[in-house]
Formats: sequence, structure tokens, C-alpha cells
Amino acid sequence: MLTTTRKPQSDMQQLRRQFLAAKSEQKLRNRDAAAAIGVSEGEALAACVGAEAIRLLPNFVEIFEEVPQLGAVMALTRNDNVVHEKDGQYEKMSHNGHVGLALGEAIDLRIFYKQWHFGCAVIEEIRRGNEISLQKSLQFYDLHGEAVHKVFLRDHSNHAAFDALVARWRDPEQLPGITVEPAPLPAIDKADDEIDGDGFRAAWSNMQDTHEFFGLLRDFGVSRTQALRLAPPQFVRQVDNSAARLILEQAAASSLPIMVFVGNRGMIQIHSGPVFNIKLMGPWLNVLDAGFNLHLREDKIVSSWVVSKPTSDGEVTSLELFDADGGTIAMLFGVRKPGQPELPAWRAAAMNLPLLQAAVEVQA
Repeated sequence: MLTTTRKPQSDMQQLRRQFLAAKSEQKLRNRDAAAAIGVSEGEALAACVGAEAIRLLPNFVEIFEEVPQLGAVMALTRNDNVVHEKDGQYEKMSHNGHVGLALGEAIDLRIFYKQWHFGCAVIEEIRRGNEISLQKSLQFYDLHGEAVHKVFLRDHSNHAAFDALVARWRDPEQLPGITVEPAPLPAIDKADDEIDGDGFRAAWSNMQDTHEFFGLLRDFGVSRTQALRLAPPQFVRQVDNSAARLILEQAAASSLPIMVFVGNRGMIQIHSGPVFNIKLMGPWLNVLDAGFNLHLREDKIVSSWVVSKPTSDGEVTSLELFDADGGTIAMLFGVRKPGQPELPAWRAAAMNLPLLQAAVEVQA
């Protein structure tokens, strides 16, 4: 259970006022308004408990597996550099210990409940032009106050079910404030010569399932980007950082169905299907489709890799995007069902992405 802070109520009231003022005066979204006053988004929302926010009990599995009752909603998962939004119904909810699944036709999630530490229902006024409406949402945060996942109701959602869920899981103790811990510093890679490179490359070549890759990283003590550097060269290609834009534009032009994975410590959210409306707005690379929006900071992509992993169904190809700390921004695949080979059109599109110029020079 996440412990409430014991700061004076006046401190929480002041933090709430500062947060709401930043939102209103600077026209900022919650995350940016919190950053503007020097706190995490989770801390800012927790300061609003008793007003705009209702603290929920930390029964996260039980609460989240009731979300299908809300009907069609919008699911939002993000990390520092990308926002992934899907409209649809939560379906086929399950869990095994702290790991959960939602396998709906539209909303497809991999859930890591161990990372969830604060949940709240938020009811706030939203102005659209001259009209003001109430926006209802469920929001979940990790121990560092960073958003794990949000569920936003639409006009056509089941608002009565939302009210009943919140009443059922409302924490009797509605004190504002939470304690958070600083986010961990990025891990430092081992020196390459400390890694069993030959063993790692042999294990990569012998994979039978893409999910084995996570065990491979753990067993050999390598980070994801280090793994790509040490991989068998026939399985990896470092490509230009325009690759995400190029592959989305090509997918849109050819109606190529793709999968877009975006995650954080507590959640991975997946879009499967075609994309249509690709827009570049300043540093933001956007997919603006009915039912699926993606907002990606293209300027934060520091390395991009086309990666092939052997499986019993043939090689599976991904485009993987990383930030300055080696953190995964997003991963893109061709749509593929287990037991089926990947789409040849996807593999061709990924393999034809332009190499990073430095890699071209090395090969030359």
C-alpha cells in the first residue's frame, strides 16, 4: 500500500492551487503542469484528493478487471517520449500473480501490477470552446509518481458503472498527498569484454520465440541496446532515426497492418491494424486516426534498429526506437498471429529503411 504523506494540509492545498493555476494560466496538461511546479504528475493528482481526485484502494487487480463494465472508453499509456491512445472496450481480462492481460479486439495490454502504487478517479471540468463538460477518468501511477495507465470515459461510456466502481473501491481515508521515490538512474552497461559474446550470439541464433529475448538479456547481463550492438550482425541493422516516420508513412500509403508497442514500468499497450493519417507537427510525429492516436517525440529518438529474432514460425522483424538513456521509446512490428509467419510486405519495408550514415561508412 502506498503511504500517504503526513505533510500539513496547508502544504497539500498550496500544491493543489499551484497545480491548478499552472494548468489554467499556462494551458498545460496535467503532466506538464506538474513538471512546471517541480513535482511528478502523481504527486500533483494526489494533492487534489478530496476535490478533483478520489483516492482508490490499492486493490489494483480487482479494480482494473472491472474496467470492462465501463463500456467503450479511451485507454492511454505513455512514457517520456510517446503517448499511445486507443478507443475501445476492455475485454478478456486476466492475471497470473502480478502480471495481467487485456486481450480486447481494440485494447490490448500487458500489465505489470507490481509497479502500481497509487490509483485515483479524477473528475474535472474540461473546456472545449465555450462549452464546459466533466471529464471522468481512472488514473494509475507508479512509486515515482509517473503515470502507468489512464482510462478516460467518452460520452457514450457507461457513466453509472464508473460511479459504482468508484464508490465500491473508494478509499475510506481521503487524505491528500503521496510519498514518492526518485526514479532510478539509468543502469550502466557492463564492459563488452565482460560479456560472453559468443555464448550470447549463439543463444540469439537459437531462439524459438521472441519472448525468449527477455531471458536472454537477463542471463547474459546485457541491456537492450548493448544486446543489439553485440548481436549476430545478420540479425540487426542500425537505421536512420527517420525510420519511424518513414515506416508509418509507408504503412499508411500501402494499408499495411502494423503493431505499435508503447510501454512504461507498469504497462505495455499495443495497437494492431492499419494506420492512415500521419502528421508531423514540430517535433511530434503523430498518427491521428479514428480509434488510435500516437504522439511520438521524433527528436528524442537517439537510435533506431531493425531487429530480427528467430522463432519456430520464421524470423520476426521489429523496428525498435531508443532514447538517450537507452530506454525503449516504442517498437513496431508487422501484424502477426502466433503460429503464422510475419507479413512479407512488413519485412521488406523494414529491411529497406535507410541505414544510419555512420553504419554505411563503417560498411564501406
